[in-house]
Amino acid sequence: MQEFAIAAASALWLGILTSISPCPLATNIAAISYIGRRVDRPRLVFATGLLYTLGRTVTYLVLGMLLVASVLSIPQVSLLLQKYMSKLLGPILILVAMFLLGLIHFSSSGSGISDKMQRRVDAMGVWGALLLGVVFALSFCPVSAALFFGGLIPVAIEVNSPVTLPSVYGVGTAVPVLVFAVLIALSAQSVGKAFNALSKIEWWARRLTGIIFLAVGIYYSLKYIFEVV
Repeated sequence: MQEFAIAAASALWLGILTSISPCPLATNIAAISYIGRRVDRPRLVFATGLLYTLGRTVTYLVLGMLLVASVLSIPQVSLLLQKYMSKLLGPILILVAMFLLGLIHFSSSGSGISDKMQRRVDAMGVWGALLLGVVFALSFCPVSAALFFGGLIPVAIEVNSPVTLPSVYGVGTAVPVLVFAVLIALSAQSVGKAFNALSKIEWWARRLTGIIFLAVGIYYSLKYIFEVV
């Protein structure tokens, strides 16, 4: 029970960290701003944020369920993971930590809204936020891909949680999005201040998470691979 609680807390934190990372955060703000640019009522802007959040959360949930459940449903793979997942988790966490600490770099072209997508979103009105939430959730940046595939999925497999942990992760990604929806509804100046504050927090949060992942990864490697702990 304690192990699962720690895993759930980790999933929530990974979701929040994903959402405030530069690329996903900029994408979130751009999407909500784009949908809400013609909306003159704050309630509708907030509704836009809820729909966009729903799109992202459901996408992460479905993707996580498919990945974890499909892996665990194959008897040979499931038995193999039960035997070796603890050994694999250490090196995986170390690799993710190296990426979060800036020791490994991947280029990213970023995500944008194409002309075709703009027309489709315009045609859907406020409900277009739901579509953008799905599309942008699938447009993984290097950081979000590392946190989701390298952080969340291995932990979900380790504790056999194809539904709960991806759901908690999705909720984590939703928290900052809803905050920015409220700020956009109030004033653009508030968004700028909050964005600058989150950018500073994200820098420290990502490195702190990297250090924790590195420590846990080394511990798992020493305990399950080298068996010296």
